[in-house]
Amino acid sequence: MNYTNKMLRDNALEGKVIVVTGGGSGLGKSMTKYFMELGAKVAITSRDLEKLQNTAKELEQETGGTCLAVQCDVRHYEEVENMLQAVLKDYGKVDVLLNNAAGNFISPTERLSANAFDTIIDIVLKGSKNCTLAFGKHWIDTKQENTAILNIVTTYAWTGSAYVVPSATAKAGVLAMTRSLAVEWAKYGIRSNAIAPGPFPTKGAWDRLLPGDLKEKFDLAKKVPLKRVGDHQELANLAAYLVSDYSAYVNGEVITIDGGEWLKGAGQFNLLEAIPEEMWDMLEAMIKAKKSK
Repeated sequence: MNYTNKMLRDNALEGKVIVVTGGGSGLGKSMTKYFMELGAKVAITSRDLEKLQNTAKELEQETGGTCLAVQCDVRHYEEVENMLQAVLKDYGKVDVLLNNAAGNFISPTERLSANAFDTIIDIVLKGSKNCTLAFGKHWIDTKQENTAILNIVTTYAWTGSAYVVPSATAKAGVLAMTRSLAVEWAKYGIRSNAIAPGPFPTKGAWDRLLPGDLKEKFDLAKKVPLKRVGDHQELANLAAYLVSDYSAYVNGEVITIDGGEWLKGAGQFNLLEAIPEEMWDMLEAMIKAKKSK
């Protein structure tokens, strides 16, 4: 069997409404596409409305499904509330929240400004908290059961990792929230789970994190016992299962999908210890040049 094959049967998510934060590109887009192929109505959110609208149109053409683009900066609770109301107005309900929006800097921590550190904490931890709280309050107030929260974390949420300290700190908080609410909110019919992906390269994110020839110098596939990176469909398969009714007894779980990477060497970016100081200078210059375009 080919690992890029689709796992669930047709219409496995029919009738479900799913909100995917950071759904305009990368892994969020891949998961959204599969949810739509399985019959779900999906709303995608991010700060870039034009990108969202283009993605929604593209995915509707490819799948024949329904995708709603809603602009939202998850760092601001009022915007999250407005996004939820927009989805409810259009779709009438929401069944699943997928907290996927993220940000990251690869850098020696002492090189980061306090603002840079805060930016990652605000997007990943505060953003996930904002969405979780808004959606959870809505579900509890309306007594809507059979709902689910799925958070995208990372294996260094529990091991930590050098050179991505803001991200590790934020993701650890999201993981703690996942497990805590799985117990507290189960009585309301709300399941809470997480996925910890290993290397699943996306052009935008990986070009920003490892620009130029750094991707070749630090080939993360070499750290994976299976000697390859993940295929987006593999992650989409797992996500679709965890938001479907087939996983109704899975609650409070974090599922690692990384080919055994973290077991081989904890801390996904610890290998960057080998980068000399002058290369960090070059790396920063390359990242700033990309941002200014």
